[in-house]
Amino acid sequence: MVLAIARGFVVTAVGLLFLAGCGDGNATATLIVNALVVDGTGEAPRELDVRIRGGRIAEVGELVARQDEAVIDARGRALAPGFIDTHSHHDRGLLDDREAVALVSQGVTTIVVGQDGASHVPLADFFGRLEDTPPAVNVASYAGHNTIRHIVLQDDFERTATESEIQLMRELLRKEMESGALGLSTGLEYDPGIYATTAEVVELAREAASVGGRYASHMRSEDRELWSAVDELLTIGSEAEIPVHASHLKLAMRSLWGKADVLLARLDSARDAGVDVTADVYPYPYWQSTMTVLFPERDFTNRATASFALTELTSPDGMVLAAFSPDTSYIGKTLAEIAELRGSDPVTTYIDLIAESRDGSESVIATSMHEADIASLIAWRYASICTDGSLAGRHPRGIGTFPRVLARYVRTGGVLTLEEAVRKMTSLAAANTGIEGRGTIRTGYYADLVLFDPEVVADRATPENPQLTSVGVEMVWVNGVVVYRNEAGTGHYPGVVIRRAR
Repeated sequence: MVLAIARGFVVTAVGLLFLAGCGDGNATATLIVNALVVDGTGEAPRELDVRIRGGRIAEVGELVARQDEAVIDARGRALAPGFIDTHSHHDRGLLDDREAVALVSQGVTTIVVGQDGASHVPLADFFGRLEDTPPAVNVASYAGHNTIRHIVLQDDFERTATESEIQLMRELLRKEMESGALGLSTGLEYDPGIYATTAEVVELAREAASVGGRYASHMRSEDRELWSAVDELLTIGSEAEIPVHASHLKLAMRSLWGKADVLLARLDSARDAGVDVTADVYPYPYWQSTMTVLFPERDFTNRATASFALTELTSPDGMVLAAFSPDTSYIGKTLAEIAELRGSDPVTTYIDLIAESRDGSESVIATSMHEADIASLIAWRYASICTDGSLAGRHPRGIGTFPRVLARYVRTGGVLTLEEAVRKMTSLAAANTGIEGRGTIRTGYYADLVLFDPEVVADRATPENPQLTSVGVEMVWVNGVVVYRNEAGTGHYPGVVIRRAR
């Protein structure tokens, strides 16, 4: 079938769009013609052609096809830089699920892992395994404070670290930074980081800053103590003189709903004062974590704490079990449903489930956020987009985040323009993580690209059907190689390890 005559070059199609070759090894270069280029800078889309050669973007403009290249007629579809997931847990199982369809089907070409204070240690070994068995996507990582703290303090972590222990942590962090970590991540709402003082974190952040690293934090609180947690983040940025990034920013408590503008004004004020603070956000009103995370005092039998969690932070109908090894029949049921099955009240059931799972695996998806706040946070100029998801998790964010933003906040919601949404997913994401050479359609940059239909792209995954791929993403390149087309992975694995720029 003939689609078009592109500047004298016959473009034949496979299925709906593509020419023979398709940039996956059958030609030495690829020319994408008639694309609506959304270049990642925030500039308005323009109809341009893009040439890929040697894994990089060779030219952008009005181009003429050459004999040695495959030609793809984009037919006016949007061509954007590959999306960068600034807070990802997709490394779990990535060496086994190398096609990573959960990622590439939504246009993600790079993931940033080592989040919430948990990372692979030593990173050099993890990076080596990725280089020996590369996946379809690029991978960068932070070094995790919780992981390093546990190595040093072992099981005696419910206390303040000594100066000598902090020095040992600094030495471990230094090795991870030398291996290419982007910086330090913390999970101050989780063990063992919850027991760390601000002073301890500042010392480690200074170590990361000394070699140009960054600081990303799952803050100490996203609900009861949100304001003091924000102050701590900004203090770390100021005292350590390091860029600070609030992971999966949210207002996860009913009495905080409607205060997004107050939060953003606080962050803007800090930026005006010289603190380089940024954030990322995912577009869902529910999070996934442990049942225990809502007990900051770790008082798991305290009925008052449990009752507060089930009224202010979520609800029995809004908490769904995503994992529960003592009784897998509970998975997918709400806390309210489980309480009814057990002939008990929700507070008692919540406490009992925690006790029953202390030696096993448990996880919940809980609704805690308000849609209007999410929209305000996503619209903040310095907020990039993240999934906070995994390859096979029960939370749909792992497979639907980026198309959901394009559908809900661009096409139907009008919160963002297309070019601003793409900027957040690409060049801003690269800037917020310190990644260079990606995130913009620019000559010389790596050819990480996504071709999608802005009038169709949308997420389909739900908590009930969390593995449904999105629609509207038509083709994805990583380092110039096609990794997704015709709604499937291609079996090519061109992903590379991205180390911190030195």
